[in-house]
Amino acid sequence: MTQRDWIEKDYYRELGVPPDASADEIKKAYRRLARELHPDANPGDAEAEARFKRVSEAYGVLSDEKKRREYDETRALFAGGGGRFAGGGFPGGFGTAAGPGFDLNDLFGGASGAGGLGDLFGGLFGGRGAGTTTTTRSRRGADVESELRIDFVDAVRGAEVQLRLTSPGRCERCGGTGARPGSTPRTCPTCGGVGLVSRSQGAFAFSEPCRDCRGTGRIIDDPCPECGGEGMSTRTRTITVRIPPGVQDGQQIRLKGQGEPGRGGAPAGDLYVRVHVTPHRIFGRSERNPDDITLTVPVSYPELALGSTITVPTLDSTVTLRIPPGTASGRTFRVRGRGVQRKGKAGDLLVTVELAVPSRLDDKAVEALQSYAEATKDFDPRADLFGGAR
Repeated sequence: MTQRDWIEKDYYRELGVPPDASADEIKKAYRRLARELHPDANPGDAEAEARFKRVSEAYGVLSDEKKRREYDETRALFAGGGGRFAGGGFPGGFGTAAGPGFDLNDLFGGASGAGGLGDLFGGLFGGRGAGTTTTTRSRRGADVESELRIDFVDAVRGAEVQLRLTSPGRCERCGGTGARPGSTPRTCPTCGGVGLVSRSQGAFAFSEPCRDCRGTGRIIDDPCPECGGEGMSTRTRTITVRIPPGVQDGQQIRLKGQGEPGRGGAPAGDLYVRVHVTPHRIFGRSERNPDDITLTVPVSYPELALGSTITVPTLDSTVTLRIPPGTASGRTFRVRGRGVQRKGKAGDLLVTVELAVPSRLDDKAVEALQSYAEATKDFDPRADLFGGAR
């Protein structure tokens, strides 16, 4: 990504957010657009694929706090918040198209000794003259986000899931060189591979990006037909994502070095995969301790009143559970070690018994219940209810 790109491209407009949007607003806008424009959702739609690339590029800058700050400062300094200069260059004749890797430090010179405006002001105040001693800086690749849906059992036990990812990456055909396979870029003879050339204008001397190599320090005589000499292309790859046991819905998994490739030998960014867990039909996760699995089991009144031993399912098999006589509906029992299995510890299965009332009774059952009601008429389950209200 170049500062020239930052000046000419409005990443906020690309994502449909205002310049003062929060990080969460930017993330939500990106996720919505990525789902709509993803090549898998729009097979054969070249326009949607191109927009997907632009949205990914915009998010790669605005999601990184440091890159976003540099982007805002660059546009405020050179483009007045979104305009572009006549002729596509910098103000005051600072050159033409700045190629990949061009950095503002090349203009200001700083402590790097790269010349630029530092040389201009040095000429005015007796400082050093023009000089070009540094090459284009390497730049770490942008982080990439994706989403993945798994079932409840895989979330509890852990699994390896294949993720198909479409994102900007190093061109596989040329290996990122930008040159057609079998050929190699050559050092620019004009700048000697530095990417900057010195120029004098009256009493002033300053450096500007080399026009012949566009500031890259390299000349590609035979560009790669796939990436057009950029060394980057949109590619689809399959990545194995290891889901740890006990992952929760909405949790992110970081895959180091699986993001956008770096420039100039810099490391690649990271891939962040947000996991969505499909709810299970009967099992759940405890809010107090996600390593505990929850289960509600319907039971009859005699099983609660007289006590019983019942069989309940687990994720692996079944277990027996003893219900003591006089158990109230809603009571929860703990079955040790039948929850999430992690290294060194295991969660439990929390079984809540719930009274199930028949919707219809035959004459024999009605007669039996009436006899029971008569036999227990001295028992008032609401005896403390009215006393507590006073």
